[in-house]
Amino acid sequence: MPLHMLFGAKDLLRCRFAISPLGQTHEAVRTLRRRERHGYHLPWLRRISEAADGLDLSELLLLMPRYGGYTPDFLAPPPEAPDVSFEDEVARLRATDPATARHELALSLDCTPGAADSPRGRTMLDDPVATVRRLADITERAWQALIEPDWPRLRTLLEADIAYRSRQLADGGLERLFQDLRPRMSWADRTLTVHIPHIPTQTQTLDGRGVLLVPSVFVWPDVVSGFIPPWQPTVIYPARGVGGLWREPDASAPDTLVRLLGANRAAILTGLEEPASTTALALRHRLAPSSVSAHLSVLRAAGLLTSRRQGHQVLYERTPLALALISGG
Repeated sequence: MPLHMLFGAKDLLRCRFAISPLGQTHEAVRTLRRRERHGYHLPWLRRISEAADGLDLSELLLLMPRYGGYTPDFLAPPPEAPDVSFEDEVARLRATDPATARHELALSLDCTPGAADSPRGRTMLDDPVATVRRLADITERAWQALIEPDWPRLRTLLEADIAYRSRQLADGGLERLFQDLRPRMSWADRTLTVHIPHIPTQTQTLDGRGVLLVPSVFVWPDVVSGFIPPWQPTVIYPARGVGGLWREPDASAPDTLVRLLGANRAAILTGLEEPASTTALALRHRLAPSSVSAHLSVLRAAGLLTSRRQGHQVLYERTPLALALISGG
């Protein structure tokens, strides 16, 4: 059912993007339970299966209702900056106010019949300080096992999504920004409508707080929202390019391109379908970062790449000349 988010004049100026490694960790945990829906992530699921089997996620999963419902916002609060570290986010989780924690735990447990009165549910509610500490420890172990080894690759995809949508926002405003997220999200008459399964129709007035937009690798095919005060209204949406996230690099660059540029430069250029950093390209092509950096410098000097800074990284993107060269035009 739809969630209608009503914008005032100040809200139009307070839309921002952010990346949340903590949020990605919790979405990865959900993906483990809903793996039949996530064909895109099968290579990742197979690779981390042994590490996942070694995690006890039962207490965390109790707060993630299987068919809709409320997950405590304090578990992954809206990031306060565009690019925060997992360490900063988990420290914020550990510092959750006990009264806030107990209130949100109760709301979440009430979404699962019998959960609040179960021995585990009562333990959670009786000692929210200890509960927050345990949940933070579980989340940290999940991060280390499920996300941290692949974080450079995931972060690059998320940063590329934000760069793309920032250009859309600059070109055509909020209507253009949300256009290719239809039918999950739509914009009309200063209202952002978010279609979220398993919730009743709701209307939320933003009251000058704006909206935080957070791309996610694992949330597809859904969109997630519903953060309650005092948290900033937030929409978590599927990032572009997830279908090719775990795909191995294609070594079949055109022979003429290989003869012209060399095998590694040709592979880097043909595989650069989305803007990417040196670190991400090194991981993708199994090359030393120093070698990739040298190849990127040559390709850029030849007019085949452009570069721009995104946060703490430099992202490389193909030029029209490169596209013409790859297509044989």
